[in-house]
Amino acid sequence: MERTPALKPLLLLDLDGVLRSFPPLPPEVTAVAFEPSLLLRAVTGEITDEQWRVEAGFPVSVGEVITEALALVRVARRQCFVALLTNATTRLEADLSTLGLDAEVDAVFNSARLGLAKPDPAIYRRVLDELGYTSGVFCDDSPVNVAAARAAGLDGVHVPDTAALRTVLAVRGLIPPTVLLILPDRDEAEELAASLLEDGWGPCHVHRDMLAGEDDAEDVDWVVELTTAPDGLPASAHRPELDELAEQNDGFTGDA
Repeated sequence: MERTPALKPLLLLDLDGVLRSFPPLPPEVTAVAFEPSLLLRAVTGEITDEQWRVEAGFPVSVGEVITEALALVRVARRQCFVALLTNATTRLEADLSTLGLDAEVDAVFNSARLGLAKPDPAIYRRVLDELGYTSGVFCDDSPVNVAAARAAGLDGVHVPDTAALRTVLAVRGLIPPTVLLILPDRDEAEELAASLLEDGWGPCHVHRDMLAGEDDAEDVDWVVELTTAPDGLPASAHRPELDELAEQNDGFTGDA
């Protein structure tokens, strides 16, 4: 595999629970399919996905993309090398293709192809060696996998939901910190900026943003620039809150 320049940040992501979700399974199916010894055989490639599903009575499903998480990954990918590191079966590549996720990341590491599974420390070292990195940010919804990643030298972070993923990426500078509130009215923009500044947001600059190719002064939006939230986190860590605020003022948000 082609090595990536070490100056480009490495972002490793788990798949299920981070970028993909599944509907709940009946307890009787879960008990068999995720019995530890059978599951380990499936995710290390000892048995195929089909063999696993037949033995467990596990229905075939590709799951669903968590669209909000994918949007974050797309932004992070502008400046990061993004790879999946997931415990999966021999079916993974077909699922990613069906979901369109194979085109959304730069590399995929499937435990079933490597013959190793998280939380085995060897799988993290294998990925780092193959990519030519000594460390990187690793996000997983399993605390056990995160702890093992840290032991292997990665910046492992537990992300139980998309809000946690957003915060991780924002705090580590893997997505831009600034959010723009784009409003149609100057007075409303200035009034909102003053209110946000009082609440502890910054810098709350207001400026014009004329639409490209338009000469009519009516085709001008007013932009409130926010970089830091009152809690000290980057404004981008609070994007849903700012989306709602912009909508309440007949506007929308954008990236700097």
